[in-house]
Amino acid sequence: MTPEASDLKRIKELIQIMEEHDLVEIQMEHGQDKVCLKRAQPQATNVTALPMPGPAGAVGGTARSTGPAGAQGQPLPQEEGLVEIKAPLVGTFYQASGPDSDPYVEVGSHVDAQMVVCVIEAMKVMNEIKAETSGTIMAVLARNGQAVQYGQPLFRVRSD
Repeated sequence: MTPEASDLKRIKELIQIMEEHDLVEIQMEHGQDKVCLKRAQPQATNVTALPMPGPAGAVGGTARSTGPAGAQGQPLPQEEGLVEIKAPLVGTFYQASGPDSDPYVEVGSHVDAQMVVCVIEAMKVMNEIKAETSGTIMAVLARNGQAVQYGQPLFRVRSD
């Protein structure tokens, strides 16, 4: 098999992985070779999310708010003055550095711009995510061990 055919086969495999896991972006490095694939985002439409049964505080089994909540444990809608800390990469969200460690931040924690708020594991690398803003954590929008997408809101912060 020629190197070009082998490369094309790898790219097709990455595309299949993206489709199977509904990923928007995937990056791979092998030696000197680097591949970054991104899918175009569909146009946004107005969709109303309905809560699904799950553990207390869970919405649809994928996100949770550990802060002030409305009826039935649903997160409060985006309030004025709140800033979202979003995932800068695709990976797995972790609130602590290890399974027996305390979370970096919780609802009510005060953060500054350089403070680590979580880690996202991508390709076996733990990436520390900094707040990049200062204020008080008002909601944690991802659950520990959850797969997150690029740009997905992880926390809501009331700015100082």
